[in-house]
Amino acid sequence: MSNFSKEYIESLKPDLSHLKGVRIIAAMSGGVDSSVMAALLKEAGADVIGVFLNVWEYRREDVAGKGSCCSLDDAYDARRVCDQIGIPFYNMDMRDNFRRNVIEPFIEDYETGRTPNPCERCNRFVKFGSLLDAADQLEAEYVATGHYVQRHDDASGVHIYKGNDHKKDQSYFLATTGREQVARILFPVGHLQKDGTRILAQHYDLMTAFKHESQDICFIPTGDRISFLKREGATSGFRAGDIVDREGNRLGGHEGIAHYTLGQRKGLSLSDGPWHVVALDGVTARVVVAHPEDALIRKVEVSEVAWLRDKREHEIITAKVRYQMQAAACQIQVSGKVVNITFDAPQKPTAPGQVAAFYVDNELLGGGIVSKVLD
Repeated sequence: MSNFSKEYIESLKPDLSHLKGVRIIAAMSGGVDSSVMAALLKEAGADVIGVFLNVWEYRREDVAGKGSCCSLDDAYDARRVCDQIGIPFYNMDMRDNFRRNVIEPFIEDYETGRTPNPCERCNRFVKFGSLLDAADQLEAEYVATGHYVQRHDDASGVHIYKGNDHKKDQSYFLATTGREQVARILFPVGHLQKDGTRILAQHYDLMTAFKHESQDICFIPTGDRISFLKREGATSGFRAGDIVDREGNRLGGHEGIAHYTLGQRKGLSLSDGPWHVVALDGVTARVVVAHPEDALIRKVEVSEVAWLRDKREHEIITAKVRYQMQAAACQIQVSGKVVNITFDAPQKPTAPGQVAAFYVDNELLGGGIVSKVLD
């Protein structure tokens, strides 16, 4: 139990009284965020069912001593937490789905010069789709997750906002989630700072209260992307080729475009630097670099766009085309499911395959996948 006052603990809890008696699927990852999410819903009187998605076969040596997501240890922790708070637990085998929709596109992108975003694809194609299907089968109204994202409903519909903890905000990874899916997803910890989540975990005496947090791609807990790609059979991404400037002048050589991502500036081993990677050509195996002042971008084409609500006239739009960047002012031109972004000021490079998220202040408007960097 925590040593904080009852008043402070109560101040951390969201008002979930309207969910009393409502059946909800709790997406259990085995981590502290989803554990607290489930405990809050249970305490509020919701009819909570814990579901863990088994997406990948982890090697024991890869997860030993490291944070992970969805490993066998995580499944065990998720089950134990469900037992602690007194809710049923189900383990869904999603390995084929995960390989088809996350692993195979991940490998293909690094073979062809794109930079994938596996967390976005997992949310869009695996987690939400599968969990909402499970919700239908179990006659549940909602799916709840431990994402640091806030949801507020009004007469005009569902609105999604950045999490209050800006260091943990995960709205960027939900930018491609459609409004029909979002209408059935709850985020009970999105208002919390991470420290507050851990305090509540101690209050509920959850076994995950002090669990180490995963920082790497979930299916590469060691962080060794190159070894993973080679082990999974990637070949064309490891063809040797040239490093050239934008005029085609050869500056050096490399052992495969899979070693690089757009915007990369470390590990290039080139003279007359600094340099940034500005293009990767899967056909010619060329890595194109430019000096920082020449690597900045203004225009990006975005495809596979989904909107959480309609854009209103005269709204000021900002966009993120990398997770770590601050949303920047821009103009957007919509043509069907393709959006062209023109930033008001030059930005650091992004890469095809990355998410573009659109915001109005702190509200997530929608987003898509970067298909081209135009300038």
